[in-house]
Amino acid sequence: MNRVGIHGKGESVWLAWFLYENHKRFADLCDIEKDHELAKKHRDRAEEIKDAVNQVAWDDNWYLRAFYDDGTPLGSHRNEECQIDSLPQSWSILTGGAPNERKFTAIHAVEEELVQRDDRLIQLFTTPFDETEKDPGYIKGYPPGIRENGGQYTHAAIWAVWALTELGMGDQAYEQFKLLNPVTHSLNLDDANRYVVEPYVVAADIYSRAPFVGHGGWTWYTGSSGWLYRLGTEAILGFRMLGDNFTIDPSIPDRWDGFQMTFKRKGTAFNIDVQNPDHVEKGVVEIRLDGEKLDDKLIPLLDNSSEHKVIVVMG
Repeated sequence: MNRVGIHGKGESVWLAWFLYENHKRFADLCDIEKDHELAKKHRDRAEEIKDAVNQVAWDDNWYLRAFYDDGTPLGSHRNEECQIDSLPQSWSILTGGAPNERKFTAIHAVEEELVQRDDRLIQLFTTPFDETEKDPGYIKGYPPGIRENGGQYTHAAIWAVWALTELGMGDQAYEQFKLLNPVTHSLNLDDANRYVVEPYVVAADIYSRAPFVGHGGWTWYTGSSGWLYRLGTEAILGFRMLGDNFTIDPSIPDRWDGFQMTFKRKGTAFNIDVQNPDHVEKGVVEIRLDGEKLDDKLIPLLDNSSEHKVIVVMG
């Protein structure tokens, strides 16, 4: 969308969320370096950005995508094309910048408007650019429903599912993760012929308009493959590294009794047993390492060439 703010006055709402997150993280780095004055400046600026976005970019049921140079909104219910874009919705949640009630309203709008279960894809936005008088730029060079122009842009789709896990919506997250898994697009010959591309790699994009609905786009080069792996391991199964420790904080379907995984680091193995006796989607009440309860739920990265038993109890 390189022409939305071509004269230097347009604004991107999703990049505002991204800038908000970066200011917060730089503040943390400044604290580590004992520069608390600079840390405060970053946090103050982050709050200014968050307040501005929430004041001007909420569009009744979701966040706008951007403003053109003349102030015309993009990603609004008032637009005939690109009425809703997933990026500002997911990043309002991933950054924690949206008020709680807006988080659920925004992600519900993504579910209603952008998740296409029958076609097994999650659109970047709808409807595609085609005849709009406003020129958003490069993106409009693609036909409607192709690549970023209203198809599934897999990076963004993954972030939308990750946002579900942040809200504790494990059942929805897992169901939508399956939409993104390339294996599920070629489980029979008809599906494989529709998907066209390799089912063992992640496609950067999937088309959403006839006669190419469900066709995969570019494969092999996309960074979304790494993001999809992280979505499965970190966001859904909940495995997260934290300095010299790791923790397990899943967001899973409530019908799951639990799951097992093994984490190997150098010569040390951690055999992890996640138990879900209360059948919840999110929430860990206890973590034990070799029988000992860890009050902070942080599992130390032991390096003793041994096997260790980790029990995680959800509830």
